[in-house]
Amino acid sequence: MTLRLVNTLTRTKEPFSPASPDHVTMYVCGPTVYNFAHIGNARPAVVFDVLYRLLKRRYGSVVYARNYTDVDDKINAAAKEAGEPISTITERYIEAYTADMAALGVLTPDLEPRVTEHIPEIIDMVERLIARGHAYADEGHVLFHVPSYSAYGALSGRNRDEMIAGARVEVAPYKRDPADFVLWKPSTPDLPGWESPWGRGRPGWHIECSAMIEQGLGATIDIHGGGQDLIFPHHENEIAQGTCAHDGELYCRHWVHNGFVTVEGRKMSKSLGNVLLVRDLLAEAPGEAIRFALLGAHYRQPLDWSANGLARAKRGLDRLYGTLRALGDAPDPARPSGLLDGFEAALEDDLNFPGAIAELFRIAKAARQATNEADRAAYKAALRDAGGLLGLLQEEPAGWFGQTAGEDAGTARIERLVEARSVARSARDYATADRIRAELASLGITVEDRADGSAWRRTG
Repeated sequence: MTLRLVNTLTRTKEPFSPASPDHVTMYVCGPTVYNFAHIGNARPAVVFDVLYRLLKRRYGSVVYARNYTDVDDKINAAAKEAGEPISTITERYIEAYTADMAALGVLTPDLEPRVTEHIPEIIDMVERLIARGHAYADEGHVLFHVPSYSAYGALSGRNRDEMIAGARVEVAPYKRDPADFVLWKPSTPDLPGWESPWGRGRPGWHIECSAMIEQGLGATIDIHGGGQDLIFPHHENEIAQGTCAHDGELYCRHWVHNGFVTVEGRKMSKSLGNVLLVRDLLAEAPGEAIRFALLGAHYRQPLDWSANGLARAKRGLDRLYGTLRALGDAPDPARPSGLLDGFEAALEDDLNFPGAIAELFRIAKAARQATNEADRAAYKAALRDAGGLLGLLQEEPAGWFGQTAGEDAGTARIERLVEARSVARSARDYATADRIRAELASLGITVEDRADGSAWRRTG
């Protein structure tokens, strides 16, 4: 099988082809650390975590970098409002982001560069762009001269007027062209700044990623990822800088972007009061359930977050963990052959998460119907293996259901009965299923059968 990804630059689904067959480089734009992560921030972290897991399965070496933007005007404003040093703000939210993503099962990238640790590399790249005629200094600013790069706009597909309007560029007397963008800007004494050939200042947003990519991954990378909102101007500007700083050398082979997250059909915004923080959601549901909900739509499509969607994700995981619990006495064989073909084919077809999840439930259904030990063992291994690629089913069933020695034995019994009934229904043994439903009813439990599995609630 061959991994195929939609390349934003070419607008086509292409076979993934790294520069080296045994070494892959991937860079994903990380958070600007001035607040806690919201569910929109979590989506790219989860999407590219799955891609990272898949690449690690397929290639001998993968280097994945995700940065922290720790110098930014929003950070400056947050520090001023809190009356705290900027470094206190950034450290607090880097630590919080790390904890929140870990709770969602996101693996730690191989590299986590910070802008403030790469100022010399940024200055060096700016100097090279000036020397090559692609940038100029004026009034303490350094700007990239967009007309010097003829391919500008290829990633976003925008024309010149759309790009100027979309970038909301500042009309300043020191600009040679309205589309030119800032590489370096002066800092007042109350703002963070570093000495440079153009005076004390700080980097513009776009140059930061280009310099960190060059330092950590090289002049050309295999995959660059991020949210769709970064296509223009951020990634468009990155291509211009990175290409021109290396005399026309290819900047990135595959551009991959995930879709937006809405909340109950509406754009997430402070004004609407619907910004959902990951840490608040973690008080309502396990991290795996949040992750599962984020995988509920194709990564390139919009994902509409809802309380019902999160509840469905939790019930779906209950179903899968219940299957694993029913297979608990099966031995653990080596990775099964053939059982995961459909699952892996879906993932390798441009990360088709809904297709892969459908295959996961198909495997679970077959597992519940298996009768001999060899088949039960193979399906158990297949579920664990598929779950591992999605970052799911990482707990033991007892831990997932909150079952510890001597804890809520009644709930554990109910879960076992509900699962036994599901197995009976799958085998079309309706007499047994009805008998178990009656037993549950005697315990004050009502069972509801849904398309994504059975759920129970106490009625007495």
